[in-house]
Amino acid sequence: MRLERLSGEEALARTPAFVELYRTAFAEPPWNEDGTQADAFAGRLAADVLRPGFTAVLASDSGRPAGFGTAWPTQPPFPANRAYGRVRAELGDRVDSHLVGALEVDELAVAPHARGQGLAARILDLLCADAPRAWLLTSPQATPAIRLYERLGWHRLTTPEATVTVFTR
Repeated sequence: MRLERLSGEEALARTPAFVELYRTAFAEPPWNEDGTQADAFAGRLAADVLRPGFTAVLASDSGRPAGFGTAWPTQPPFPANRAYGRVRAELGDRVDSHLVGALEVDELAVAPHARGQGLAARILDLLCADAPRAWLLTSPQATPAIRLYERLGWHRLTTPEATVTVFTR
């Protein structure tokens, strides 16, 4: 398995691989996303690569895309678009002290053929290698992801009843 850390420009040049991975990784429950969401991800990626401090990790196995992660430092003020409003609703003012300034892991995806090999942990390790603090969110229904983050020592900031599950490291 080969892991590459990519700048924004390098990630943008590999958009087809990222979209292919997104499409296969998030097609299953609890995400159940279709081609429309994968196309929307391509648009978000084009904007996200311009964020200050953007970084990505792309994993491949014998040249076949296997997984990826994207991240950037959360800039002040804490955003309100995308899922940020739900995060603020759950954490209140704690977002400013716990999340602003920390590396935000926006996407973490592993293709079905590459699961169960520790790839998600390796991607997270490389993605967050230089970050003193990091955070991510997932769906409360994403039980395997939640177990992974707990096993890796990430700390859950939200209650199990929350509408979004937020972890810090």
